Amino acid sequence: MERYETRRMDHLGIVAGVCREIGLIEQVNQLVKPSERKVSCGRAVQALVLNALGFTSRALYLVPDYLKNRPVDVLVGEEVSAAELNDDTLGRGLDDLYAAGVTEVFAGVASRALEVYGIEHRFVHLDSSSLHVHGEYEVGAGESDEAGKLITITEGYSKDHRPDLKQAVVTLITSQASSIPIWLEALDGDSSDRVSFPRTVQAYCKALGETEQPYYVMDSAGYSEDNLKAMEKIRWLTRVPETLKQAKELVVETSKTDMQPLEEGYWGKEVASQYGGIRQRWLVVYSQAAQQREERGLERKQAKELKTVGIQWRKLMQQRFNCQADAEQALAQFNQKLHYHQVQASLETRSRYARPGRPGPKDQRQVLSYQLRGTLNPNPAALEKICLTFGKFILATNEIDAQALPASEILSHYKEQSVSVERGFRFLKDPLFFAHSLFLKSPARIMALIMVMGLALLIFALAERQLRLRLKQENVTIPSQTGKPTQTPTMRWVFQMFEGIDLLLIMQDEQVLQRKVLNLSPNHLQIIRLLGEQVQNCYSPPN
Repeated sequence: MERYETRRMDHLGIVAGVCREIGLIEQVNQLVKPSERKVSCGRAVQALVLNALGFTSRALYLVPDYLKNRPVDVLVGEEVSAAELNDDTLGRGLDDLYAAGVTEVFAGVASRALEVYGIEHRFVHLDSSSLHVHGEYEVGAGESDEAGKLITITEGYSKDHRPDLKQAVVTLITSQASSIPIWLEALDGDSSDRVSFPRTVQAYCKALGETEQPYYVMDSAGYSEDNLKAMEKIRWLTRVPETLKQAKELVVETSKTDMQPLEEGYWGKEVASQYGGIRQRWLVVYSQAAQQREERGLERKQAKELKTVGIQWRKLMQQRFNCQADAEQALAQFNQKLHYHQVQASLETRSRYARPGRPGPKDQRQVLSYQLRGTLNPNPAALEKICLTFGKFILATNEIDAQALPASEILSHYKEQSVSVERGFRFLKDPLFFAHSLFLKSPARIMALIMVMGLALLIFALAERQLRLRLKQENVTIPSQTGKPTQTPTMRWVFQMFEGIDLLLIMQDEQVLQRKVLNLSPNHLQIIRLLGEQVQNCYSPPN
């Protein structure tokens, strides 16, 4: 007698298809120590990636629950059941990843992915962020073992604004504007970008070997005399810290009238520099949008200061001083702590005759006390000095050839920093992502899980890039969230479009007679076709 069962597929066929395309399971199994376990490390990793990109916030021990109504044979591999993907299996997989070296495994998988999809990059983007954790991490943290150095889970500068929690730091290198991660490192919770950035760049350069080195784009944390000397043979592009004396002076001295247009809303002027003994080009940039943003910020700061010091000034005016010098000193101290305002004040004296009764012709009034009187007003000189820097910042590169890297490209590639690597961190810190806040008790497993998070980002970014590329190549569109045609959909939206896709199993006894994928619309079929053969195979499983 025939019976029917359904398995929930949704968008996981896309995830599994991209994993198949880059050979995720095979690549991981090649890079880790061989195991006799039924569920290999590669399959455990793919299960974790599926769980991560399901955006379910499930802990490791709940992965079997998440997968129990999914077609595990299609998504992970034949002869593997959801029950076998338990916390013990997944934990052992994480241990294998750590033993093989999480950065090395990630780099191997990412390198293979770039090769499969034919992705080349002239510029790469480097940045770091923190992932906060819960619990105590004392035993083994920061120690070395046969697999290398365990990270120290500890307090540090929290980019999540959670100084109350311990954290680990993750450093990413991504490929230009496509946000595809190509290098990942898990670091101590108190690691400094100023120290870690040059080490990360040197490690990635070593992994590339003799191939042509890209330009490394990073924020101002990587710019210091020591770092520039350490990266002397590496091509870099970074922002110059506003704290440098030379940068402060140059920003004030350079006006918009001295600059040339770079692109809409941006102007720039090149200046030669020898900072740190390294020959380089500085580009002073003026942004109209940045100036307007900083002006609005200044207005808010002025209003906040006026509200705060207004109360303090009224209290000071009620205070009585025994002499004029004390009053003038108090006024000077009050004005000194003001950033945007100043007090124009006068002294009011309180006096009386020395003896009671009607004063005689020779009696003189005696000053008993002094009080300050005046109003709080904006400080024109201070505001003018502050506004001289508005909208301006400095970019630097050691590429001296202006034809190889024109000023306009210096700006455009730096602007991609917020689109590329920072977008990757936003993805990893999404509240729906299962590792936004880590609960594992082993630093080694935390390092491995951070790497799995990076693999999930890799799969997500590859799928998005491939779909957008194929839409553009065929000059076709799919509907956006608002129903309008688009060639640049986000993969998050595509995943939402695939909600409700089921796999119907027609069975007799325990044998599957036929498989049918249900609820596929023309838009679904078009997306599946554009994403390639492996994704098509996931949504057309053999009978």
